Amino acid sequence: MGQRLFSVLAAGATLLCLAATHARADEIDGDWCNADGKRMKIRGPEIVTPGGTQTRGNYTRHSFVYVVPAGEAGAGETVSIILLSEYLAHARQGAADAPIKVWNRCPPGVADAGPSHGGKRG
Repeated sequence: MGQRLFSVLAAGATLLCLAATHARADEIDGDWCNADGKRMKIRGPEIVTPGGTQTRGNYTRHSFVYVVPAGEAGAGETVSIILLSEYLAHARQGAADAPIKVWNRCPPGVADAGPSHGGKRG
């Protein structure tokens, strides 16, 4: 009986851990990479843009909107980012018919290397 109870408890603990991980991962917060080698980091209302500038934007759990800072390509344009899944987000800069950029969660260790273009912090 003790062995069976332990197995049931262990299975329950595993399910709890998986549920907690999934719930936390269902947020736009995190480190994002795209195929062009650019990176961005979102932490609540703070973002380090693909150009390497730290700024603020409008944050929700599944979306982020910010204005491109001065000194970066497209300065003054609005960027809208939508979380599509745990590992995928789409971003659009400028007009509603502007092309969509695909962003994926960065692999472990990639985001820790910092922006790929020696970006600035502000």
